[in-house]
Amino acid sequence: MSKRAQILSLIREVTGKEVNAEPDESLFESGMLDSFALPDLVTALESAFGVKVPDSDLNPRKFDTLERIENYLAGKGA
Repeated sequence: MSKRAQILSLIREVTGKEVNAEPDESLFESGMLDSFALPDLVTALESAFGVKVPDSDLNPRKFDTLERIENYLAGKGA
C-alpha cells in the first residue's frame, strides 16, 4: 500500500467518512477533517508510520492536504 493510500485509509478510519481527496485539496475546507478529528488523525499517523508529532506541530495547516501530510511524514523520516 502506498503512503498516500495508507494516509487516506487512516483518515477514513478516524472520520468515518468516505474520503477521496485530491493531493492538494484542503481536508478542512472540504469538511473531511475538523479540529476535533486532528488529534485522532495525528495519533493514528504516529502509530502507523512510527513517528512522534510534538504538540507544537498540532496545527491544521501542517495536515491540511494529503500532500502536506506526506511531506510532513517524509520530514520526520517516515
